[in-house]
Amino acid sequence: MINPSLAALSRLCTVGVLLALVGACSALRSTAMLPPSFYSLDSAKIEAGAARHPPASTSVAAPTLIVSPPHASAGFDSQRIAYVREAHKLDYFAHAEWVDTPARMLAPLIVAAVESSGAFRSVVLTPTAAAGDLRVDSEIVRLQQDFASQPSRARFTLRAYVMDSTTRRVLAWRVFDESVAAASDDPYGGVVAANRAVQTVLEQLAVFCATAAGQRQATAAKGETPASNDARR
Repeated sequence: MINPSLAALSRLCTVGVLLALVGACSALRSTAMLPPSFYSLDSAKIEAGAARHPPASTSVAAPTLIVSPPHASAGFDSQRIAYVREAHKLDYFAHAEWVDTPARMLAPLIVAAVESSGAFRSVVLTPTAAAGDLRVDSEIVRLQQDFASQPSRARFTLRAYVMDSTTRRVLAWRVFDESVAAASDDPYGGVVAANRAVQTVLEQLAVFCATAAGQRQATAAKGETPASNDARR
């Protein structure tokens, strides 16, 4: 005959185990169902910078620039926000995403930044029926939060080419690379730092495009054939 006290103890243990399992499953389900936070590359910062440094009057002889949609290297072509903790290994935050892919968010920011230089009669994003004198192609090489150092840093690398739309010649190209320390070692801190890095790179890109356009105009005035300019750092 089973001791009543032992039977009661067994039932209590069983109930305790079941409650623990239910609690664990509930916690796992809650974590799995946690909705992601969405972040953006913010055009307001580009517009604020343009307001502080208004463009000079644009000459009627200034060229038109066509901006091709940026591409992104493998690993940076989705809405997932990337980070690294060790070399050669790319990870993604589980509950933080971009509102769109970095390449699509970057396209209008390039237009706004280059327009603010005042070096072009117009800056147009493709697809468009407009004809342009120059075209800028770009590729996001990396956009990630790096935890290899403390504090973590957001790193943005962009490769850009300025081409003559008529001759299809590359007039200039450059790799821009900017790293900004994050105020906090979490996705939000990385996003804020990434926006600052992107803003700095786009300011440099605007100067780069304006310089390439000026060199093309100067060469055309002399009746010379423009040569490709390796404008890397």
